[in-house]
Amino acid sequence: MDEARSRATRRAADTLPGVSVTVRPERCGALAAAVQANCHISDARHARDMTLCTYLLEMREFFRWERGLLLSAPLPRAAVGAWLSDREALWAGVEDDEYQRLPLGDSLVDPFDTDTLNRELVPHDLVYGAGVGRFGKPQFFLGALEREEWRDGARILVTRREYARDLSPAPAALRDDTIYVRLESLERVLWERAEAWNRKRPDGALKAGLAAYGFDINPDAALAAMAAAEAETLILHELGERAAGRLLGPAWERMLAGFTRRHAELFARAARDHLADCTTTLPALVERDAASSLHFWFSGLDGMRRELFPRLVAAYEEWRAGDRGRALSAAIADGAAHWQHVCAQTLALHHSRGGAAEAAIEGLAAAVGSRL
Repeated sequence: MDEARSRATRRAADTLPGVSVTVRPERCGALAAAVQANCHISDARHARDMTLCTYLLEMREFFRWERGLLLSAPLPRAAVGAWLSDREALWAGVEDDEYQRLPLGDSLVDPFDTDTLNRELVPHDLVYGAGVGRFGKPQFFLGALEREEWRDGARILVTRREYARDLSPAPAALRDDTIYVRLESLERVLWERAEAWNRKRPDGALKAGLAAYGFDINPDAALAAMAAAEAETLILHELGERAAGRLLGPAWERMLAGFTRRHAELFARAARDHLADCTTTLPALVERDAASSLHFWFSGLDGMRRELFPRLVAAYEEWRAGDRGRALSAAIADGAAHWQHVCAQTLALHHSRGGAAEAAIEGLAAAVGSRL
């Protein structure tokens, strides 16, 4: 653990941008190392929750990130295998550790106190993020600020280069009234999807989206254009999540935090995602006639989210066939009311059923897709 922390400190100290007297240069490496140490603890506790396929894909990209390799660089199998063994050994040694408090000036700050940390870091082009993601996994990162903006009272912090991150970085997240968008992580996700598509090149939304950006002609330029445009889609979604959160109230987050059954949690998250997208993301993309982003949005509509909303999938196909978005607009408008009702039902079940609530919510999941 000490050796890994030492390596992370040296890497961070060499690459972090200039900082103030309060955030002293000699402490920046320590900050990045402490954030990365917390990422290791979180990964150690939760990596086993992934499917084997997902785990191996995430580890492959994590190796690329740590070594500073290009997204398109071939991976040396022997080096990856040795690194994988070392990483799993590191995790075995830190799984029971407590999350570290983070050095800031002469103080140590709780790792979930993003307000205190960013009050000092953002003016000096650093952003820190922390929160709890799906299935209770804590996530942490430290990155270089690309830009800061405000919309409808929400603060948006967009980062690019990342100095510390966990195994499964979320390209965007909403914490209270702050939206974090991570361009480096978004580019990695987009590249992985394009790389997977390129093996068999199936027809569908992803093919249309990649073609719209000219990925076949110039992958590097297309990736930069995709990341810029799809960052806006992520912002729209998180604004929708924020609006949905205000509508549903704090009881929703308490419900998510208390789930013990994965299917119930997946359904609840999918329902709120649909509410956010039908009220904010999709209306904006349709109004802007953002065809490439619509293709990408539908290329990411998979799993339970796709199963729950077959009408939306059919409406997208009608839009592609040339109906000028009539079916799509109608499905989105009806979906906004429908998913608000479904989320309210989910909360009511959780409130009224006690220990049996999750089974009842899973029963609701089996029925809602046919109601819209």
